[in-house]
Amino acid sequence: MSEPTAPSVPPTPPVPLSALLAREDLGLRQIAGPTAPDTAIHWVHTSEMADPYPYLLGGELLLTAGVHVPEAAGADGGALCSGEYFEDYVSRIVAAGGAALGFGLAPVHDTVPRALVAACEAYGLPLLEVPPRTTFSGVARAVWQLMAQARLAELRRVTEAQQSLAAAASRPDPVPSVLRQLAQRLAAHALLYAPDGTAIASAGRAPVPGTQEALRKLTAVVRPDTGPENTPRDAPASATDSLGDTQLAAYALGGSSGFVLGVATRRREPADHTIASVAAVLLSLLTGEHQSGAGAARSSALVRLLLGAAPAEVAGLLGSGGRWLVVHARPENGIPDPVGAAALGAALGSPLIDLGRDVVRVLVPAGREPAAQPGWTLGVGAPAEPDGWPSADAQAARALARARATRAPLVRHGARPGLSELVPRPDAEEHARALLAPLAAGPALTETLRTWLSLHGSWDRTAVALDVHRNTVRQRITRCAALLDTDLDDPDVRMELWFALRHH
Repeated sequence: MSEPTAPSVPPTPPVPLSALLAREDLGLRQIAGPTAPDTAIHWVHTSEMADPYPYLLGGELLLTAGVHVPEAAGADGGALCSGEYFEDYVSRIVAAGGAALGFGLAPVHDTVPRALVAACEAYGLPLLEVPPRTTFSGVARAVWQLMAQARLAELRRVTEAQQSLAAAASRPDPVPSVLRQLAQRLAAHALLYAPDGTAIASAGRAPVPGTQEALRKLTAVVRPDTGPENTPRDAPASATDSLGDTQLAAYALGGSSGFVLGVATRRREPADHTIASVAAVLLSLLTGEHQSGAGAARSSALVRLLLGAAPAEVAGLLGSGGRWLVVHARPENGIPDPVGAAALGAALGSPLIDLGRDVVRVLVPAGREPAAQPGWTLGVGAPAEPDGWPSADAQAARALARARATRAPLVRHGARPGLSELVPRPDAEEHARALLAPLAAGPALTETLRTWLSLHGSWDRTAVALDVHRNTVRQRITRCAALLDTDLDDPDVRMELWFALRHH
């Protein structure tokens, strides 16, 4: 059997299986498999395929009514064929990374097949009994509701933490105040390390034995001047590790300043990284970049540019070796703010940030490959020398547009231009307006068409994504086809519509 695949994690927080089982309105009951409290559900999928493997992304709660089960392998079956069938079925779900299996009672089966219970127990797959009164769409709706509640709670927690950290930074003793507030918000032990590796300030509950030494070693990973024989080297903006049940994290402050924030927590929550990154930005400002001369060098570069120097002449003052990446970013909710933009720059490992009206631009050394950031949509240009920065800026803008259109957390500019790059944006937008004009009066039609095309014409997945009945999806798509006077089964038509929707 192949190893389970790592799920492609969606931008919404996962739902603990225990939270779903606690919903009295669903009446779900776990009858096999481990009862680990950290089992997470990332999405819900319904399938009556005998082999659902090709249709699973990983992390799903797979729902089935057992239509695919051969009669010989039913609830009363105890023969060899019964065991073999369910072992093959369950092993394929596990190999695809499925998180749990829900078996619906009635109208096909009155009870869950005993051989299926045994197979789930053997392969360690949680098996849920779904009562007749509970619909699969009701289970899916409950998962999306729990995800929305978790996301709202996460955003509220981050917002409150940002406000309290900013208030702490304005106190007469800002550095200890920020550390204390961070430790309180994360229920953590927080330390500030000087460039020589000495802990100069700390806050929070006493750590377990060995934590401070483990954190000190982890800070060396992100400190830029601790390579072999103290030779300069690029270092990541943050690093994580663990010591038993304690989660460790280190954040470099101020690029190459050498100051490092260390955090030790008993458990790592989804928003912890964002909150710690905000604290790292504030501490970067408070410790001051004059320690390493990086701030003075950037100021000198800015002055020379204003006085007429070419970018290539001042790029060396920025200290990256010449090649840079331009990153465009937009927050998933609202407009960018200074604190969020600074936290994004810290997470990407660069203080070179431009906060625009609706987009944040970050200039990142080419040696630091940007990664997707929670709460942000990113577009990344190709590595460029200073004379190629304007082109890289345009590439990053186009990559961000593609990321938003496809709802991907990060898109990189490719060597091969896409269709959207070959058509001037004003022309593409005008074409989109003309083509989609018949749908202008119905925003729900446009959104349904966009979702349906993005999910390759799947009625069920579109219904789940929009939280509507599959018949509603069919009716809306039929209405779209009539208004557009076109055949939506034609791949050329689908391609043109998708192109238009990306620019709509």
